[in-house]
Amino acid sequence: MSSNFYDVVIAGAGPAGSTCATLCAEAGLRTLLLEKGTFPRDKVCGDCLNPGCWPVLDQLGVSNEILASPHLPIPNVSFVAASHRLTLPLHSTPPGEIAITRRLLDDILLRRAARAGADVRQNTPICTLSSDPTGLWHIGPHMTPLLVAADGRNSTVARLLGSAPPAHRDRVGLQSHAPTPPDLGHGIELHLFPEGYCGTAPVGHGLTNFCLVATAADLTALRSAVCTRFDLPATLEWHAIAPLERAPIGPLLNGVAYIGDAARVVEPFTGEGIYYALHSARLAARHIIAGTLAAYPATHAALYRRRLWINRLARWAVTHPRAGALLLRTLSIHPPSLEFLVQRVTGPHPT
Repeated sequence: MSSNFYDVVIAGAGPAGSTCATLCAEAGLRTLLLEKGTFPRDKVCGDCLNPGCWPVLDQLGVSNEILASPHLPIPNVSFVAASHRLTLPLHSTPPGEIAITRRLLDDILLRRAARAGADVRQNTPICTLSSDPTGLWHIGPHMTPLLVAADGRNSTVARLLGSAPPAHRDRVGLQSHAPTPPDLGHGIELHLFPEGYCGTAPVGHGLTNFCLVATAADLTALRSAVCTRFDLPATLEWHAIAPLERAPIGPLLNGVAYIGDAARVVEPFTGEGIYYALHSARLAARHIIAGTLAAYPATHAALYRRRLWINRLARWAVTHPRAGALLLRTLSIHPPSLEFLVQRVTGPHPT
């Protein structure tokens, strides 16, 4: 058998790709993990792991390594609109919700894939991709019957195959790490502004992650309002997040399995991106190992069904600031209702 032949090739070594590679390699599959960047590297993200991630991290055997790395526990979540603030504790068994940078998290997961026996190739972008009449995929010099796209919301695999759906360009996201303002709490905060919204989360070393979302027309005004509200330096460097929304792909399309953001983009304010990356990767790996990949779309849909409506409700609230403020005032009268919504987002998914 050719040295360039693999049982499965995975494009992208973020949380989804590295998780899928670890599980496939440990099952005895010859696994190739291709990553265009070089780790450790920074990544635009909300930098939060919600409690639903721990079952997968436990299975990978990396939970202790993550908790031994610099991180911060997230004790609560606050919703702030005009003069209204509602703070709820994040109830869960330890370790609960934590903040950890993607620079640390992704490197831990990538090294785990290498220890499992995956052939990890960094600084290796995918430039050519084709299939032959025998059903083999050709990715550069490599061949495989199973291709997994874990290469993010702007998937190169989907683009090369003509499968990338159009992105919605109505709103823009910005992210930055800035010195923690003295009046900012230790939890996650979601601030609703007339121009859009700002999510904050502490990341340690005196820094806080700021994520802003607004329409392109309102983004400058929102950035100015946030900088004024939190006394952020005018020279602060912001990084774009795009697309915030696009139609789902697959998750099994033209013989390619899509996982994580490559399969479906979920707006980042609910901190769900890494959750879906880990769980969709585990689902895909299970089906690949069992030879039941045709059943992957149904289990993938079930993964999102329980929680996606919360994301849609939150998106509606923040894209209609007045209505969102009214919703927050209503929920503040009956906090258990909001606590129910929060627990639906942070709670575990059946394994």
